[in-house]
Amino acid sequence: MHNTEWIGGVDEAGRGPLAGPVYAACVILGPDHNIEGLADSKKLSEQKRTYLASLIKRQAKAWGIASASVAEIDHLNILQASLLAMKRAVEKLPLVPAIVLIDGKQAPRLNCLVRTIVRGDSLIPEISAASILAKTARDAEMLQLHKHFPVYGLKQHKGYPTKAHLAALQQHGISAIHRRSFAPVRALIKEHTHS
Repeated sequence: MHNTEWIGGVDEAGRGPLAGPVYAACVILGPDHNIEGLADSKKLSEQKRTYLASLIKRQAKAWGIASASVAEIDHLNILQASLLAMKRAVEKLPLVPAIVLIDGKQAPRLNCLVRTIVRGDSLIPEISAASILAKTARDAEMLQLHKHFPVYGLKQHKGYPTKAHLAALQQHGISAIHRRSFAPVRALIKEHTHS
């Protein structure tokens, strides 16, 4: 099914962290949605994000969430892996949007019209909704990974390069979920191969 009113918004979460997959979501809200408080997920509290995510999943016309793995990030690079996650999220939709609006400057190749919008996550409700779904899905994944790799403190920093995370990497070395193509992780690998 194809409808001229269906606008898909796409955003990703987790380009910056040193660990874990990158996530993306695509959301079609539909012209008559009435979800209040949509904003760039980074500007919302965790509680508000969780609340909005369940609202979006219930009320949106359609939504899809997908990811690209650490292996894919290291193989492709983070930008290409993000675009791959975006493409997968759009392909998970049960319907084809007339146009997909993507946060930022780069877009994956899709079988529909695509427009990139800088700061779209603050400007376009569909992209804000996608940023919320991508972020909450990735955070949930990082909490799961924390159970398997507790020494890194993923629960706190979700894999971002905080002081505590970098200190844990120094102390415990890198794990299977760390992105070897990222400079701080790469530097550690070098250090350990030379020592």
